[in-house]
Amino acid sequence: MAEQTFTLIDDGHVSAVRAAIDGDHIRLKPEVLRGALGWELKPQGLCRGGVCIPASDHPDLLSGDGVDLARVAALLARPLAVDTQERVAYLGVSAAERSAQLASLEAPDFTLPDLNGRPHSLSAHRGKKVLLVAYASW
Repeated sequence: MAEQTFTLIDDGHVSAVRAAIDGDHIRLKPEVLRGALGWELKPQGLCRGGVCIPASDHPDLLSGDGVDLARVAALLARPLAVDTQERVAYLGVSAAERSAQLASLEAPDFTLPDLNGRPHSLSAHRGKKVLLVAYASW
């Protein structure tokens, strides 16, 4: 199967990678997986830094075309949204990370411009009461 350029988004980091696409399956060469996500296949399993997730009970993780991105996401317990026609995938945050964020009761930071174009960040108002007004036309 021929490789194509594919966009992979993980934690706000966008990577243009080469991937083999077969239907809904996206396969990355092991070195591409390591470069884009920091995870690599070792005899111990899927590893990054000093952390390894056993992968021996996932024989379909690696094939001749590369590492199956959906299987990697499943091993990491992270949701994966894929649009093969647009050749893009988004690797979401794990449920454990989302739960920890919610438990902290701290809203994630963001920056948006006001009507005059001046940027304002939520973090600049920590400890103060803030009213957010949102509008959608749909």
